[in-house]
Formats: sequence, C-alpha cells, structure tokens
Amino acid sequence: MNRILHLGIGHFHRAHQAWYTHAANAAGEARWRITGVSLRSASVRDALAPDRFAYTLAVADADGETLHRVDVVDDVLVAPEDPEKVTAAIADPSVALVTLTVTEKGYALGADGRLALESPEVVGDLEALRTGEPPATAIGFLVAGLARRAAHGAPVTVLSCDNLPGNGEKLARAVREAARTVGLDAAAFESPAVTFPSSMVDRITPAADEALRTRIAATELPAAAPVATESFSEWVIEDDFAGSRPPWETAGVVFTDDVAPFERRKLRLLNGAHSYLAYAGTLAGHQFVHEAIADPVLRAGTLALMDEAATTLVGAVRDGADTYRAALLERFANPALAHRLRQIAMDGSLKLPIRVLETRAARAADGLASPACDTVLEAWHTFLAAEFTAGRTVDDPAAERLRRGIEAGDDALGLLERVA
Repeated sequence: MNRILHLGIGHFHRAHQAWYTHAANAAGEARWRITGVSLRSASVRDALAPDRFAYTLAVADADGETLHRVDVVDDVLVAPEDPEKVTAAIADPSVALVTLTVTEKGYALGADGRLALESPEVVGDLEALRTGEPPATAIGFLVAGLARRAAHGAPVTVLSCDNLPGNGEKLARAVREAARTVGLDAAAFESPAVTFPSSMVDRITPAADEALRTRIAATELPAAAPVATESFSEWVIEDDFAGSRPPWETAGVVFTDDVAPFERRKLRLLNGAHSYLAYAGTLAGHQFVHEAIADPVLRAGTLALMDEAATTLVGAVRDGADTYRAALLERFANPALAHRLRQIAMDGSLKLPIRVLETRAARAADGLASPACDTVLEAWHTFLAAEFTAGRTVDDPAAERLRRGIEAGDDALGLLERVA
C-alpha cells in the first residue's frame, strides 16, 4: 500500500489534500493512505480515533450543503507524545510523500526567506539534531527523518501545501541549511533521493462550529471532527516527484513546470483581499467575510486591491484575472461558510509581506503607486492599535514587538521592519 505522511493534520489538510487523495482513490485502482502528524496536541487524534480516523467534510455553497465521508486517513501520530514515531515514519520506505500544512510560521523563516537560525525553536532543534535528541518542529523532524532515510535510499517527495510563494524551494533550503549546520551528509537531502516541489493550494476552510456537528450527528456520518469548506477547490503542483504519487489529476489537480504565476494570483488577489477584509471588516463591526464583502465601502476597497494586484500578474494568469476576480467575489459572498474575520486576521506580520508588500513592490518597480495596498497596511495598523488598547491578545508570533512598535509610534511599514 502506498502511503503519505502529512505534517499538520488540521482543517485545511482534511478539506484539501486528504479530500483529493480520497477522490483519487475512488477514481482509480491505486490505494493511497495518509498517516497524519500533529506537531502540538492530541486533540485531532483523539477526535478522529473513535471513527477509525474517518471524518465528515461539509461542502457548502449557495445551493446548499452536502456531506461526504472521507476515510483516507488511518492513523494520527502526536509528536510531543512520541517524537521517535514521527522520525521513523519519515524514514519509512513505504512513505512515498511527506506533505505539510504547518502555516507560514511553521517554516521558521526570517525576512529573507531563509531559516531563522537565531530563533529559539530553531536553536533548540539544531541542538537536538546534534545530540541525537528528538526535534520539535517540522524542519527538525524532516532533517532527522530524511537523514535516517538515506540508509535505504528509497525516493521521497516532500511537498509543501502552505501559502508561501516558492514554498518548495523555501522548504528545501531550510531543511538543507539545518542539515548543513549540524554537519549531516548533504546527499540525503538532494535530488534524486528527495525532491521538494512547490504547490499552490486554494480552498476556503473556516473553523467548524457546533451547529455543523449537530447537523451531522443526526446522520450516520462521523460527527466528532467535521470539516467545513466551499465547493471551489484548486491545487497546482510542480511536476517534480522523486517517486510514486497518487493519481491526483483524476480529481482535478493541475501539474505544471511553473507554479509561480498561480501562486502570485492567489496570494495577491485572494489572500490579500482576505487580509484587507479581516482588518477593515473587523474595525467596521463585521464578524464574517460574507458580511464584510456586502459592505459597499469594503467591497470597493477589495475591488481596488484586486485591480492593483492584477497588474503584477503575467501571461495567461493575467489574461484571466477578471474571471478569477469575479469568482472570488462570489466565493467571499457565500454565507454558508461563516468564515470568521478574526480567523483570517492572525499572523499578520508574516502574511502581509507576502500578500501585500510584494504587490506594492512590483508596482513601485513599474513607477505605480498602490493606494489600495496602503489601505490594507493602515487597516492592519489600526486593528493592532485597537486590540492592544482593548487589552486583547493579538495572535501573531511577533505580538510583543508589534505592541512596542505601536507604543513607539511606528506606522505599518515601520512595524513590519521592526519584526523582519
């Protein structure tokens, strides 16, 4: 049986990569299974285990909701409980792919996109790798597992599925830099033994609520750990696999030589607009994306931001920007998702450089101002000031430095420079 090991088995993975694998299994003869890994807590494992790791995916759009049983996951490892099992699983020759959804901060990258060697979590993992102790982060586990895997040489593809431009390249560089720093043999981390393709993922996945669990409980489907999502889904993957993979193309995955144009379109239009709505929408008193996009002022701001971002696209992706923008507006307006603005608002110091500053820089290189991008940055700054003034916890790894910057009178760009 072919196996995928997935680091970060949260809602998005179960709505996206696991769903695609489940669909590919249904469409073909190959049978792929997923072993999930939780890097922090046992909550997902404990919720899924009673139903043998099957769960219900609720797909909701303007036409209503459909419920699907997904049973492609057959185990979840909990890293803090038994880190050795995680390292051994990465080294297991039956694992052909290691996939990741660990969010932007899970890569422990600095402002230059390279491994932040001075960060406490990286320092701790590097020391653990030197002394043979178990690591704690995704990068640390990959280094330990791939180094051990070199003993048998079975090929493996390590596939990032997070919202980072050039995510495969950045992941490869981080893993190789960590390995080099602790004196490991570089051959264990290089092609053809291991490849790190980039990918672009897109499916809006809000947190599931108790009402969804109640609806599912009235059926015979698993109700303990449901996942809510939209009908739209997209996955574009760089076709650079070291070994076997599921026939994901049967489920609609696009394989390409160059993911970058698709990444830029999604990050700058969808994710950039999401960040704008999260901050400006919360300040305007809204709770959900569909409420914010119905606000005429916020809708106009969203359109202006998308227009600015579209000018930075190239080729066929730029030619299709109007169609893509129209589809985004329809998706944002979907009331069935109940996508909370505060869920999107977290980790702004990591997201805004990718989602907004890159658009702003690309336009500046062409001599163009970006007032809509500036509006996003101003909304984030105002949002932070309001949160700190109210004594609320800001969900951002740089929260304390951001607080000090607000107190010191930094503007939004100054804040981002402070935490870079």
